[in-house]
Amino acid sequence: MRKNIQAPLLMAGLTLTLALPGLAQETEPTAPSEESSAQESQAPPASESASTATSSQQDATDPQPSDAPAPGDWAAWGRESHATRHSPLDQITADNIENLEVAWSYRTGDMPEGDHAESKYAPETTPIKVDDSLYLCSAMNIMISLDARTGEEQWRYDPQVDAGAIPYSASCRGVTYHEIPNAGDEQQCAARIIEGTLDGRLIAVDADTGELCQDFGDGGMVDLWEGIGEKVPGWYSVTAPPTIVQGIIVTGAQVKDGQAEDAPSGVIRGYDAQTGELAWAWDMGRPDLDGAPPEGETYTRGTPNMWTTAASDEELGYVYLPMGNSSVDYFGGNRSEEENEYSTSLVAIDVNSGEPVWHFQTVHYDVWDYDLGSQPSLVDFPQEDGSTVPALILASKQGDIYVLDRRTGESLFPVEEVEAPRGGVEPDNLSETQPSSSYHTLAFPDLEEKDMWGMTPIDQLWCRIQFRRAEYQGMYTPPTSERRFIQYPGYNGGNDWGSVAVDTERGVLIANYNNIPNYNRLLTREEAEERNLQPIYAGGDGSDSEEDGPAEGAGDPQVGAPYAIDVNAGWRAPITGMPCTAPPYGGIRAIDLASGETLWDKPLGEARKNGPFGIPTYLPLTIGTPNNGGPLITGSGLIFIAAATDDLFRAINIENGEVVWKDTLPAGGQANPMTYEVDGRQYVVIAPGGHHFMETPIGDHVIAYALPEDE
Repeated sequence: MRKNIQAPLLMAGLTLTLALPGLAQETEPTAPSEESSAQESQAPPASESASTATSSQQDATDPQPSDAPAPGDWAAWGRESHATRHSPLDQITADNIENLEVAWSYRTGDMPEGDHAESKYAPETTPIKVDDSLYLCSAMNIMISLDARTGEEQWRYDPQVDAGAIPYSASCRGVTYHEIPNAGDEQQCAARIIEGTLDGRLIAVDADTGELCQDFGDGGMVDLWEGIGEKVPGWYSVTAPPTIVQGIIVTGAQVKDGQAEDAPSGVIRGYDAQTGELAWAWDMGRPDLDGAPPEGETYTRGTPNMWTTAASDEELGYVYLPMGNSSVDYFGGNRSEEENEYSTSLVAIDVNSGEPVWHFQTVHYDVWDYDLGSQPSLVDFPQEDGSTVPALILASKQGDIYVLDRRTGESLFPVEEVEAPRGGVEPDNLSETQPSSSYHTLAFPDLEEKDMWGMTPIDQLWCRIQFRRAEYQGMYTPPTSERRFIQYPGYNGGNDWGSVAVDTERGVLIANYNNIPNYNRLLTREEAEERNLQPIYAGGDGSDSEEDGPAEGAGDPQVGAPYAIDVNAGWRAPITGMPCTAPPYGGIRAIDLASGETLWDKPLGEARKNGPFGIPTYLPLTIGTPNNGGPLITGSGLIFIAAATDDLFRAINIENGEVVWKDTLPAGGQANPMTYEVDGRQYVVIAPGGHHFMETPIGDHVIAYALPEDE
């Protein structure tokens, strides 16, 4: 699952930075119209199995905008199906960026309602742009089209998702654009916008009008709960944009972590993009089942799921799935052979058959919640002889970055199996080794007692005592019950859902990362009962009933396993609430694409909105904060990123890592930015919606920056 940690931060720090101007006039949302609300295992390069024929599959001669975006478009969540987050637009440069101003701003009108709603909002939205329109979704899945020139609302469709369906957070990272091949000019929904919802639906609307596509599913909707089992709101949700490959919509779902072994299945399904008919299903527990389960049965319960965003290769017909862990994250004793094989793996699926062609595992027997959150990026990887290999870049929460041949799953750089510690509550089950990338790692050296830090001497003393008391054997320290164990990096460590950006022209990879541990302990069943830890299906919310909006894992029942789990996310000291480890807690790094060598590495985030006891210091000191959200790279060599907990939006020079511009956002910037061009003018857009557990302000804003029109 997606994990987010926020640590109120310190006043130590180094680089002094400047605050810049605020925002311009906003465009309020218009009322919706009546109509619009209505390890690698190798396989042959391509499957030769019988194709699942569908009415909307197209050949490689009829590319979608997401496969080959126009230079001024941003046609998919990662800009294109290959997810490089790199645009060729170069109007905004380091020389003129001081003149960047807010061109327009818009508000969706989707804000938290109710006593506890704000503690669950984390929109994480990135718009897409095709032709002259932007398309986006709000936290509660309201689909919206904006005029790319002005930010004025063109239509909206509200699927009326009930707040009870919110899982860990109300999030909708984006929508997907698709054109029906050979559609007539007057055909309704010839171009359509598709989203997955928090309450488990696929919805398709006309890209021009926002009206439901009547030829899709049941009046424009597909019920993803079919085959899953009893509907328990909040347990099975879609928060990532679906991926479309050769006319097949591929989607997984977020299954709320840590509830029970009998959680909903992590099944991956493919649907016809025009009709919504089920084309295939990949249920790792039932490999012979290629469609819906027999009546009265369900897909295999509790299997690893894909909550994040896939990438695809239209020519190969492959979709690349970053898989999560089994439903019980911190105990594996009851997992099946298939779960152990595919958990925390990148899996390549042939969309013509729905079958895996290869997979690459980044953690063996994962009991640390190190699921793959980062969307892979597809590139033609340079070789010393001047040739290229069709490859993909895969970043992990541990910090390792892998480069794989996307046809076979073979690593282009040696992957070493390093000795891993064993012990804890299941010493015989843990893997003796774990994979380690020789290409690049974002991970820091193992912690030592001297790394313990505190805002006050009492904090530091307390943290050092806790360090000595805890079980810690470096990365992959076995989970323990008798005492706390240190997980470093924590489940938000390394690179998460914001993913990396790749500038293939310059040969530079940009990755932001977190550098902060968790302080965990497995709880006995008796302790779980004493704390009244209730799974979501039993009427609980999957968290400690005495807490409101805790971190994932801060009291997850893990029913069916011998242990529940208690996570101190970010490992905070009890008095000031400050982290127990020294800064920086997050950074951004430029990596030479060909060699994997670090070009520069900078802390990301100021102390201005953080401090002891939750009190902001307002000090413009760059110390590196926890961050969620990723970068984009422009043709002029600018990196745009927010992500940190200081509510700032930055532009960074890709050559040296220097911040050349920044602006203050009205809410937390936990979302990926995008850029586009219309009428010869380049815009940079971010939707600062904040994040409940990053403890940043919640908002419903969409903000577009551009140079003054007279420039």
